[in-house]
Amino acid sequence: MDRRTFLKLTGAGAAAGLVRSASPQAAPAQADQADQTDPKRPNVVLIISDDQAWTDYGFMGHKVVRTPRLDRLALQSLVLTRGYVPTALCRPSLATICTGLYPHRHGTVGNDPNGGAGNLAGREQMIAQFEKLPTLPRLLGRAGYVSFQSGKWWEGNPARGGFTAGMTHGDPKRGGRHGDAGLTIGRQGLKPILDFIDGATKDRKPFFLWYAPFLPHQPHNPPQRLLDKYAAADRPLAIAKYYAMCEWFDETCGELLDGLQERGLTGNTLVVYVCDNGWVQWAGKSPGFEALRGKRTAYERGVRTPIMVRWPGHVTPRRDETTLASSIDIAPTVLAACGLKPTADMPGLDLLDADAMAKRKAIFGASFEHNIADLSNPASGLRRRWGIEGRWKLLLPNPARLPGEKPRLYDLLADPHEEKDLAAEQPDKVKHLTALINQWWPAK
Repeated sequence: MDRRTFLKLTGAGAAAGLVRSASPQAAPAQADQADQTDPKRPNVVLIISDDQAWTDYGFMGHKVVRTPRLDRLALQSLVLTRGYVPTALCRPSLATICTGLYPHRHGTVGNDPNGGAGNLAGREQMIAQFEKLPTLPRLLGRAGYVSFQSGKWWEGNPARGGFTAGMTHGDPKRGGRHGDAGLTIGRQGLKPILDFIDGATKDRKPFFLWYAPFLPHQPHNPPQRLLDKYAAADRPLAIAKYYAMCEWFDETCGELLDGLQERGLTGNTLVVYVCDNGWVQWAGKSPGFEALRGKRTAYERGVRTPIMVRWPGHVTPRRDETTLASSIDIAPTVLAACGLKPTADMPGLDLLDADAMAKRKAIFGASFEHNIADLSNPASGLRRRWGIEGRWKLLLPNPARLPGEKPRLYDLLADPHEEKDLAAEQPDKVKHLTALINQWWPAK
């Protein structure tokens, strides 16, 4: 689906978009009237893509990748195309989604402690630190919600993050690191999730679902039927596999959304979509993550993601290409929808509060080393901080990690792929954004 078609359908055809299902073959997905849970406490489904570029969806205008189920979800949702994650690395990004805090505030700024995954004491220290935080499942649990973790999860047994149930065992002695048994979700069907939903519905309990499948993340091993759709003489096999993985992930999202509809839960379920970080699929030998400007970097290909919110009867489907949004906003949005208040430490906004979102002037983030140099000092592995105000984005390097590198300024409206650095031409803008970034986080 190209952008023009999307705008047409979500403008004059917005009402039609509301009643269309998440799967092209399914029955109309209008707001169900026979919901079996308290309408004052909506169910919450959080869908998290893993390593997918912000451009790689039909509804975002990709000319090859097909995502019909997510395109359908987009027609039913508030779609914020200028969405971001504060850092482009999975563990800190997921921790932000779960807590509503910036990485330097929740403390998980890298995937592993110093020394890597083999540092079991350091890994336990990271999990113990995370365990003390007021996470989404923990806060919702206090209001009577049951919760289920599936897919990517770094923080040990899901109970340590506040979930009442989950798939990840989290035992490092059994090979647990970032999801272990939970990583089978999606690739091997959705039965554990659907069983959880059935149990919650039977018990008349509102539920929170964390669906973070290991998709389209490597290994890129799509079903042959999907790979055949993307294989082409002029397309490297690695690219074809990645494209097929994007569609495979899309299929699983359709299965999940269809499962809600079949159970009469669509109308009373808040669905939020985001990607943990971006990706650039390289066709040959990788030149390194910095050269690719994707995952782990502060560039758009690393930190940008569409954010979608569907809640029939409460959210009017529309496409917003102007408002800046961040994954720090997801926790406050979910809590507000469930009649709860965010914690005082959460800096994000309710994505459904149009007045508050309109007043936002800037968003911020940072990139870090993969391993955390010092668990007591979030700035120890800092590479760059970044800030976006309107059309302008500044990347501010940490001289301790990137000596000699100068700030880089980009006009995202004219140059969305950050090909022309305008810092030398716009010194006042650099100074202004530098002050905003320092005000956000001095990083000393």
